[in-house]
Amino acid sequence: MEINTLGLTAAITAFLTIWFGHVAVRKIESISPTIWIPTITFVTLGLIAEYCSLITDNHQLSTVFGITGITLLFDAFELTRQQKRIRKGHAPANPNNPRHVHILAEPNSHATMRDLLKREPREA
Repeated sequence: MEINTLGLTAAITAFLTIWFGHVAVRKIESISPTIWIPTITFVTLGLIAEYCSLITDNHQLSTVFGITGITLLFDAFELTRQQKRIRKGHAPANPNNPRHVHILAEPNSHATMRDLLKREPREA
């Protein structure tokens, strides 16, 4: 009986790339003066990873490339959504980022510099 580790490889890759993507999107969106440069970078890296997934004969490596590629492509989409979250006040704005300064100055903006993830939980 041969052990098939493809499922374990897929699970670990998905966990790590989703975790990295979540952290990267929050950090990159917060410090980047423009959204389009990181978005183009994520899309390019995602397409390269997907291409590598298609041309690789090794199933384990193909799985890693495929999951990493689609996660990078989704993260490119999430950069734009993160900016919308900031505008709604669901994510903190960075007062040192010129793009966020404009968002904070908008008259109908609900943007805030308060990080809701760093607050004390409410008591029931």
